[in-house]
Amino acid sequence: MPVVRTLTRVANQITRSPVCGCQISVMPIRCIGFSPRQVPSDASFHSVSFSETDHPRVLITGGLGQLGVGLAKLLRKRYGKNNVILSDIRKPPDSVFYSGPFIYSDILDYKNLREIVVNNRITWLIHYSALLSAVGEANVPLARAVNITGLHNILDIAAEHGLRLFVPSTIGAFGPTSPRNPTPDLCVQRPRTIYGVSKVHAELMGEYYHYRYGLDFRCLRYPGIISADSQPGGGTTDYAVQIFHDAIKTGRFTCNLKPDTRLPMMYIDDCLKATLEVMEAPASSLTMRTYNINAMSFTPEELAEEVQKHMPELEVNYDVDAVRQAIADSWPMNFDDSNARKDWGWKHDFDMAELVTTMLNYLNSGRLAFQAN
Repeated sequence: MPVVRTLTRVANQITRSPVCGCQISVMPIRCIGFSPRQVPSDASFHSVSFSETDHPRVLITGGLGQLGVGLAKLLRKRYGKNNVILSDIRKPPDSVFYSGPFIYSDILDYKNLREIVVNNRITWLIHYSALLSAVGEANVPLARAVNITGLHNILDIAAEHGLRLFVPSTIGAFGPTSPRNPTPDLCVQRPRTIYGVSKVHAELMGEYYHYRYGLDFRCLRYPGIISADSQPGGGTTDYAVQIFHDAIKTGRFTCNLKPDTRLPMMYIDDCLKATLEVMEAPASSLTMRTYNINAMSFTPEELAEEVQKHMPELEVNYDVDAVRQAIADSWPMNFDDSNARKDWGWKHDFDMAELVTTMLNYLNSGRLAFQAN
């Protein structure tokens, strides 16, 4: 201890009385590279602001999914092609690779993800990487790693670098004890899939980081998303996509849900618009960090009747899948999205009639082009 005190006294004398006659400036040291894994309890982080001429620099994880590619196209039109970077662990098709910046990114690799954010001066992070319900139930350990551990990496990096972070949630974040018609923003959530559990975890962790560290976290609970670009993948709401493909190809459709199963739905263009709008909304206008959004709510029977207005010859049958039906019966029948409409002006463009017309026109034009080729 005497040695330490002596060295300290000598160091103080040197800094106060420079032997060379020059004035030595003792500059305060700013430590960088803190993460919420290491930050003090009184730390505060804030998102990077930008002016109208200084566009955000956006990174989209899990970008090769339908929503990632569509959102990148929308954001590039608005902010410039080089300001939006798609990332994934899969090899992109040529149409995606040559449409704008693409980079390999594994959300389980914290160091690599951090380097991408720093080297590309990212200010917005849109986190679409996740294992969905069917795949997640088949491989719970992998779903837990991707959906929860990966989320923790994203949260830490977003807080460390002051990013504006968007993480989507889903109707699957609710369970059979939640109010179903309508389902409000705040209510009991007890989902029964690892996907749903991980989404509730994401909502709560994002809000915790917002209140604890000042992270600019934003989240939307998506209803069932309908898109003509994607093929049905066997999900619970995929009947609402399958019916259009089957109507055009065969004129016959077999639904795996009961005809009176009501679920909230949305056309993909509305979904992407809502995501952009909530990201651009001033923080002062947000009274909460997780919002329901909705556009329409219908049953298989109602959708089939609307399609038959255009294709009267369509034959519809029902062969109920017990597993999918049980999931659907635990999900909201209708979303209450009044807070989103009040706080940041959310308003959908597509109702069921417009949805059906758009889907049939798109798929019919694609079929005609294929036949011509």
